[in-house]
Order: sequence, then structure tokens, then C-alpha cells
Amino acid sequence: IKNGKDFCLFLPPMYGGDIAANEDRAVAFCTKAMPEAPKAGLLPAGFIKTANFVTNTQAGWVQITGTMDGSKYGLSKKDGGGQYDIKAPVGSKCAGYNYFVELVEPDNGKYCIRCCKEKKDCPVNKSTYGCQKVLGGKY
Repeated sequence: IKNGKDFCLFLPPMYGGDIAANEDRAVAFCTKAMPEAPKAGLLPAGFIKTANFVTNTQAGWVQITGTMDGSKYGLSKKDGGGQYDIKAPVGSKCAGYNYFVELVEPDNGKYCIRCCKEKKDCPVNKSTYGCQKVLGGKY
């Protein structure tokens, strides 16, 4: 996450994939090509509808919360979503940070991601709670 226009999200490796079923295989997609994510794909045009950037310099985290049009990547409105973090997909990271947590919710059109210096600021034990309860923010 660089700012509200330049960031990446993890999504299933194939168009139309289920979020939770692909937690171990997700790949990065970015709003534009970024040197920090050289193998990342580009998010489909129109996928991101809103992106609200917040930084907490004292705690050492940045986050994006927003709405998406999952149909631009074939995501099902019946997909309740899931969570990606430093454990799944294996080897994933948020450039410049030690931890991250991301939730993607195709059923309600929300996504959120937070990159953190400290583990306590990236709660990964609430994967079924949804973006609003896990990270708060504007959507």
C-alpha cells in the first residue's frame, strides 16, 4: 500500500475463483504495475469502486478500505469471502511491513487490507467477522 490509488490486493489465481477456497493459492493484483510486486497482475478495470486510505504513523500501519465490483473478476455474489494474511498464501507479504491482514467480501462488495509493523495491529483471528468489525474504516 503506497496510497489510496497505488495498492495491491490478493485474489484467487483464476477468474471467478472462490475467495476462501483459494486462501493458500491467492496471487497479488495491483492498481498499476509496481516494482515492489513485480509478479503481480493488474486489477481489472472497474473492480475498485472506492478506496479509503488511512495511515497511523504512531502505530506503524496503513490500510485501505473500500467497495468493489467483484463481477469484474467473476466473483460470485454468493461468495461470503475470506481472509488473506502472512500465513496464507504462503510467502505473501506487504512490502515494507512485517504483517498484513486482508478480507475480501464479494457478497457485500467490500474489501479491506491493513499492513502493520506490529502483529497486534493486524488481527488475523477474526476471519469470519468481516471488514467493518475487523478493521473498521469507511467504505
